[in-house]
Amino acid sequence: MAFKSFSQTSIIRGIILNENKQPIEGVNIKADDLGTQTNENGFYLLEIPSNTDITIEFTHLSFKKVSSVFNLKNGEELEFNPVLKTSVEQISTVTINTTRRKEVEGIINIQPEVIRKIPGANAGVENLLMTLPGVSNNNELSTQYSVRGGNFDENLVYINDIEVYRPFLIRSGQQEGLSFVNTNLVQNVDFSSGGFQAKYGDKLSSVLDITYKTPYQFEVNTDLSLLGGSISLENINKDSKFTSIVGARYRDNSLLVNAKETETNFNPTFADLQAFFTYKFTNKFHLSFLGNASINLYSYEPQTRQTNFGTLSDPIALLVFYEGQEEDQYQTYFGAFKGTYFANDDLTLKLIASTYHTTEEEYFDILAQYRLGEVNTNIGDEDIGEVEFSEGIGSQLNHGRNDLDALITNIEHKGDIKLDDNRIEWSVKYTNEDIRDRLVEWEVIDSAGFSIRPPRTIPTNEQPYIPYSGPLEPFQNVRATNFTQINRIQAYAQWSKRSTLGNSDVWYNAGVRVHNWSVKGESIVSTNQTVFSPRAQFAIKPSWKRDMLFRAAAGIYYQPPFYRELRDATGTVQPNVKAQKSFHLVLGNDYSFKMWDRPFKLTSEVYYKNLSNVNPYTIENVRIRYRANNSAKAYAYGLDMRLNGEFVPGTESWFSFGYLKTEENIENRGYISRPTDQRLKFAALFQDYVPNMPNLKMYLNLVYNTGVPGGSPSYADPYIYQTRLPDYKRADLGLQLVLVDDKKQFNRGWKKPFKELSLGFEIFNIFDVQNSITNTWVRDVYSKRQFAIPNYLTPRVFNVRTTMKF
Repeated sequence: MAFKSFSQTSIIRGIILNENKQPIEGVNIKADDLGTQTNENGFYLLEIPSNTDITIEFTHLSFKKVSSVFNLKNGEELEFNPVLKTSVEQISTVTINTTRRKEVEGIINIQPEVIRKIPGANAGVENLLMTLPGVSNNNELSTQYSVRGGNFDENLVYINDIEVYRPFLIRSGQQEGLSFVNTNLVQNVDFSSGGFQAKYGDKLSSVLDITYKTPYQFEVNTDLSLLGGSISLENINKDSKFTSIVGARYRDNSLLVNAKETETNFNPTFADLQAFFTYKFTNKFHLSFLGNASINLYSYEPQTRQTNFGTLSDPIALLVFYEGQEEDQYQTYFGAFKGTYFANDDLTLKLIASTYHTTEEEYFDILAQYRLGEVNTNIGDEDIGEVEFSEGIGSQLNHGRNDLDALITNIEHKGDIKLDDNRIEWSVKYTNEDIRDRLVEWEVIDSAGFSIRPPRTIPTNEQPYIPYSGPLEPFQNVRATNFTQINRIQAYAQWSKRSTLGNSDVWYNAGVRVHNWSVKGESIVSTNQTVFSPRAQFAIKPSWKRDMLFRAAAGIYYQPPFYRELRDATGTVQPNVKAQKSFHLVLGNDYSFKMWDRPFKLTSEVYYKNLSNVNPYTIENVRIRYRANNSAKAYAYGLDMRLNGEFVPGTESWFSFGYLKTEENIENRGYISRPTDQRLKFAALFQDYVPNMPNLKMYLNLVYNTGVPGGSPSYADPYIYQTRLPDYKRADLGLQLVLVDDKKQFNRGWKKPFKELSLGFEIFNIFDVQNSITNTWVRDVYSKRQFAIPNYLTPRVFNVRTTMKF
């Protein structure tokens, strides 16, 4: 086939150093009939055939030869940094395959180039996670996700060993703006959906572990679309001691939100600036800095809304007229220093210090006056589609003045030592969380001239049939001011080993975490708690003709409460909230095979979680509100499957399937579905190109999730309301014409300055499916019924996009 070289390649790159850890220029790198040389910074890049053993030799007149065998999957990029010595020849006959270690640990590795290309209303790492089994989110405007029955607060995110945080007060996806992760800066993405090692922190569900790039040359990357743009600059100085990468992004959600059914004056500004610097003081000591500054300005002034629902024979419409506006502002600043000391080839020591500061304001006064009535369906009438008879008339006034100021400081020591076939890792970490929070929220509901009292209050309001003489109260009213400090000490130690069992390769991992935390503050009784989390993994690769890998993981996972988990529905901090506890058991299998002479892999995992000390919560759009009382127990079990491979030569695609069941028992009232009970999930990520025109590429992102519980009022008793939202169905399509890339360069003309140049066209929600995330509940004063009015997400939206690299 004409595209064999295009479709069956991988990349190995790195920096070659001498014994003094200085870069070597002019090293010859040869693999069969392929070859290259290192530049003045000691950097090299070589494209090699994939899925086969390739011997690569590194030679230089002044140094002894290095020879290694590599076997990389299609499209994989491996960083290999050999040290050339003057006296001893080095020969390595072990096949190096970085994906095998990650498979053993149950980690999914995602190629950064795929992340940058796949279309989505909120494109990025999280957008791609939604196509993996066990990961779900029924809101394309949000970057948050739930994993195997957990909620949005149960996921760990690391960038270069540093834990990152997100704003607290976000209540809807359209307020979120940008993900912390800047995809233009990403070099590697690892994701684990459960059963992860002790070296990762104390959360119940998943780990997203990201590594930012180490630049090897000057480079500029830009990405522009109707939703915003980004630019990043990479550089390395002449002596290769200082590297820098800086990225700036801007996003405007108007294109998506203005397409919704509510007419608004919408003016969002989401922008951030990130930087990652590294300086090599000596061959053994490196210092890096990761910084981020972001600002989200959200101005929302709704005007009118009409939602048609009901049936063909009995159509009903909700018509709303709005007054007022919402003004939100989130400013976050993050800075982290990491010092790395390479004591020798086997011992690495790290010291990390980081600070995260966020100031958030959420101010709104919105009056919604509604009419609920029958819709004129007479074809030919001038007022067809309009409400002609009102069954319910009322209004709703929402007021909020919420302020939050959070300062989180961390200092951590990490170590890693290799002893023969054994590896030992450890860490000690101290965290101080200083939270200052003011909540002022109330809601007044008026139905046909009568103020609706709070639910389940005494005496009940029987108006208009029986006069009511009690005091007027808002339907919901939350007022609280909290000054809270949380101090944490965390530590872990873990051991891992690679060995053999008969003719089979085996891997072992065992570790334990300890976490102590104390809560104190104004009018808060000081508390102190400690938990221990043992975890273990085992994997075996039998010496069978079929390429099979089996793995098992088990452990105790705790989630000590963060500030939001300590705050109950009234805004009061409950310092005695315990850590939620979960026992994980994960059994997995990877089956690698060839089909159509191309590589494929089928990954299957079954899992079970038994949870205790559960902190019940409700989800409204993306805002989570906890009971803060550990009054429940729960379980989750399911099956995740993913088939990935080259369905089209030269491109990796995958199909995912997930089955999940998760239920909770609150106060021993019996088991009911949890808010994240996402029973079935189907997803696909498909890449293709035109055979006679390989520079014209297609990317398709498909997701189908069954509905989750959440179709009930936020104040409702979950044992009475178990209404599910409709199934979530979405398809996003991207078309990209590549004008310039590493295989198609130009020495003259207007394309000469570009290393890469592409033009793209994207269609979000191709089939214009009306997905809904929540319901608005409207009362009919005559029948006293409440109607669930769906709040629809984004319809079909078109976008154009261009990417450039200089």
